Amino acid sequence: MVHKVLFWSGFGLVVRFWQLGIEMRPFFNRESLWAYPVYGAVGGSFGYWLTGVESRQFKVLSDRRDRLLEKRKRAAERDQLNMGTPAQIEEEGIHATP
Repeated sequence: MVHKVLFWSGFGLVVRFWQLGIEMRPFFNRESLWAYPVYGAVGGSFGYWLTGVESRQFKVLSDRRDRLLEKRKRAAERDQLNMGTPAQIEEEGIHATP
């Protein structure tokens, strides 16, 4: 989680440098130094929010996977009970048609 927040904080700073480069303004002007922490904080908060979104998505996906695996297990057990063993099928005279 920390590495994602740091990455997005750095991205916010890069955006600030890019903005000043496009405007052809000096990077370290005393009047505009306050903007670097703001851009870093905005980027870091976006990274923190994105980490929360990712963890919620992983939780939803793992829950869905567990439900599907349980459903497949129940279906396999039901099929096993319905089919019976090969010996039972021969005794009862049930033939599967291809």
